Amino acid sequence: IHKWLSLKIHPIKSTLNLAIDYINKTGKTDEKILVTTNKLLPCYCSYTIFKTREDNNVKGTVLTRHLIQSFLPNETTPEQAHQIGLDHAKNTKDEYEFVLTTHIDKGHIHNHITFNNVNMVTGKMLSIQQKKL
Repeated sequence: IHKWLSLKIHPIKSTLNLAIDYINKTGKTDEKILVTTNKLLPCYCSYTIFKTREDNNVKGTVLTRHLIQSFLPNETTPEQAHQIGLDHAKNTKDEYEFVLTTHIDKGHIHNHITFNNVNMVTGKMLSIQQKKL
């Protein structure tokens, strides 16, 4: 069983291109081996996300949700971490476009999952309720 060091969720309200470019950097992702997308072509991620929003007439300010899933040092391999991230991302039941990258450039392995805030099936925006512990 793997323990996450942390899981953070950030809304992306602007600079979507920059966020996607950052998480897809070749040196961070083992030459882009550790990149998986759902319903997106890597070179057209931002365009496709904006198109889904436009097709569904969505006007909200949050474009995507950016999850950062960090693991303890030496806890997992890059491939295992990527699979854990993919399992996590697949909880969306293929109803959301997403990009998953696993970064190996720091002292700990971590995943970035950026997914469209608009459901491709229903056209509705995702609502995330933050709970205080």
